[in-house]
Amino acid sequence: MLPMSSNRWSNSLGIYLCCARSSRSVLVGSYCSLSNIGGLVHPDTSVEDLKEISDLLNGLPLAAGTVNRGSNVIVAGLTVNNWMVFCGSDTTTIELAVIDSIFELRDAQSMVVDL
Repeated sequence: MLPMSSNRWSNSLGIYLCCARSSRSVLVGSYCSLSNIGGLVHPDTSVEDLKEISDLLNGLPLAAGTVNRGSNVIVAGLTVNNWMVFCGSDTTTIELAVIDSIFELRDAQSMVVDL
């Protein structure tokens, strides 16, 4: 993204905008899925990159992993909010365990209120 474009986005939305690479790719949005609780990123993301991204996100816990039997395009197979995750039907139990762990889904179920 050009510096002028990033300044426009930042000023228009009133947000802090940073440009970064993850696992040697500039398409970071395709290779990660984030919520207020945690985030899943591309499996080839280095520990240094994980730490840098976590620091940019105020210490948000991150994990490297895949969805849909090894797909590293995380956003294509995973949608998440603070208490629910939707993932592709090919996602394995190991991938689900990582997703459950990083997004703390078991804790979120205790917050559900029946009306």
